[in-house]
Amino acid sequence: MYSDFTFSIIKPNAVRTGKTGPILALINESGFEIEALRMVRMTVAQAESFYSIHKGKSFFDGLIEFMTSGPVVVMILRHDNAVEEFRKLIGATDPSKAAPGTIRKIYAVSVQMNAVHGSDSAENAVREADFFFSGVERFH
Repeated sequence: MYSDFTFSIIKPNAVRTGKTGPILALINESGFEIEALRMVRMTVAQAESFYSIHKGKSFFDGLIEFMTSGPVVVMILRHDNAVEEFRKLIGATDPSKAAPGTIRKIYAVSVQMNAVHGSDSAENAVREADFFFSGVERFH
């Protein structure tokens, strides 16, 4: 039903260090179509709402601090089997365990500063895309 799109965030560390362009190029070169894209600076309240699934976990406060430390690039990506294909492209959350050539292997600094977020399911892709983009901004 929604398997043709996914949601992604280029995180503050990658934006801050000028990796947005190279990451977007890798995404395009891998066959993903960028359906919607914008740069935002999340407030603490927005980040807490977006990551509410992690509330109460030991890393939650650090995650919120990190994700509000600078602008991020949010996007909706279209591709056949988009969630699974994008998860392959970005690699493991821990960059030391990510496969060569993946975005996280190339651009991540650490588990927390792993350069990009990608939805882990079609349902979460819908929820996450709806958080940042209105229906008017989406082309499907």
